[in-house]
Amino acid sequence: QVQLVESGGGLVQAGGSLRLSCAASGRTFSTYAMGWFRQAPGKEREFVAAITWSGISKYYSSSVKGRFTISRDNAKNTVYLQMVSLKPEDTAVYYCGADRGRDNYDTLSTPHEYDYWGQGTQVTVSS
Repeated sequence: QVQLVESGGGLVQAGGSLRLSCAASGRTFSTYAMGWFRQAPGKEREFVAAITWSGISKYYSSSVKGRFTISRDNAKNTVYLQMVSLKPEDTAVYYCGADRGRDNYDTLSTPHEYDYWGQGTQVTVSS
């Protein structure tokens, strides 16, 4: 069992930055690939970024590539999402997920492949 708690969301102006954190419980965190997704009102949950258990491979959606950076610290059981050059269209609830399946883009970009989810943190970018 893995419990995930996101933090770091908030209100920021366009062009600003935020760093989201996702703290995981359990001693098996390092065996899970981790992903960030987001969901805006009336829209489906959308893939943002993912990182394999080792941290060697990282994947990004085209809409955030070059602006967002995913990283993890297995010693702290935490995964991060550094977001810069934020845009109003980045406004959403951001969720982190843990996946013990295959470490490839097709799996890690698909919400239903994830085993555990956090409760989400709101990110609002004003224009």
